[in-house]
Amino acid sequence: MKIVVSAGPTRERIDAVRFITNFSSGKMGYAIAGAAATAGHQVVLVSGPVTIAPPPGVDTIRVESAAEMATAIHSSAADADAIIMAAAVADYRPVKQLEHKMKKTDGNLTIELERTEDILKTLGEQKNPDCILVGFAAETDNLMENAIDKQKRKNLDWIVLNDVSRPGIGFGSDQNAVTLISRDGRIIELDSAAKSVIAAKILEYVLV
Repeated sequence: MKIVVSAGPTRERIDAVRFITNFSSGKMGYAIAGAAATAGHQVVLVSGPVTIAPPPGVDTIRVESAAEMATAIHSSAADADAIIMAAAVADYRPVKQLEHKMKKTDGNLTIELERTEDILKTLGEQKNPDCILVGFAAETDNLMENAIDKQKRKNLDWIVLNDVSRPGIGFGSDQNAVTLISRDGRIIELDSAAKSVIAAKILEYVLV
């Protein structure tokens, strides 16, 4: 199978030295890409800016912004058998991105933001019925309600629910605990384990 995996954060530039980002380390997406490659799949990893090395046997495309990630994902997805969107893509970007460093003033600063493309929604709208589409939901409250709503709105075969408010799992951690929710309503709890273990179990369930 050809599997496209996204991982890491994006950076949305404010000026030459500042940007908007999030706490994603890319570890979960990289673990999924590595597990898929180990299982013998052809893997394309679209990665935002992270500090970890790509897994061996993976074709890695490095991007910075949400727009760059969208371009890379769409160009890789056309013939994919599965797309696993583990990246934490920015929902907004500054309307104006300055080429120089913005100087400090005495007053407050207001930055106008605009929506970025909802890559997962676009993939769901253009979905090939034979392609498995998996999204992630990093939530802090109303966990199941928010995850199931996202799954339905974006036409996902599976959604991976991650409670990022729990200490010791989620962003930046080497451990994770997730809930898998299928299109037909199956709910599978994966208890806390190394992200490499969680990654292999996710693939075991979704690639069937």
